[in-house]
Amino acid sequence: MIIVLQRVSQASVKIDNLIHSSIEKGFVALVGFQPDDSDEDLAFMVRKITNIRIFDDEKGALNKSISDINGDILLVPNFTLAADTTRGNRPGFSTAMPPDIAKPMFEKFVDDVSSAYTKVASGVFGADMKVSLINDGPITISLASKK
Repeated sequence: MIIVLQRVSQASVKIDNLIHSSIEKGFVALVGFQPDDSDEDLAFMVRKITNIRIFDDEKGALNKSISDINGDILLVPNFTLAADTTRGNRPGFSTAMPPDIAKPMFEKFVDDVSSAYTKVASGVFGADMKVSLINDGPITISLASKK
């Protein structure tokens, strides 16, 4: 499982030119799955994103978590994170989890994060989404559930 976190001052997802979800201060998590991901990967990533300290304390150090700042989380499915770029110039996606398995896994991940933290919004798996955000910092962190 791969997640790219972007600390934001605001973000939104539009589907068919309508705002589907939006957040204020917090982070956007682009979420990609690989074929061997499991419930253990989901649990690891729930713990990681709800506890990672990427927000400034009073001294400007990254010492606060999402709950410390009462921030928002926007989860966006993004299968392209698992792209294979080792050959040629066109990415391959055989390294991404098949959509029929990834969709329920993303929905479970949204449920699991929502159980651990209350201020959660999400995009829609398989939708043509337009994601807008103001990256704060900029702070962008790449996370993987496996080494």
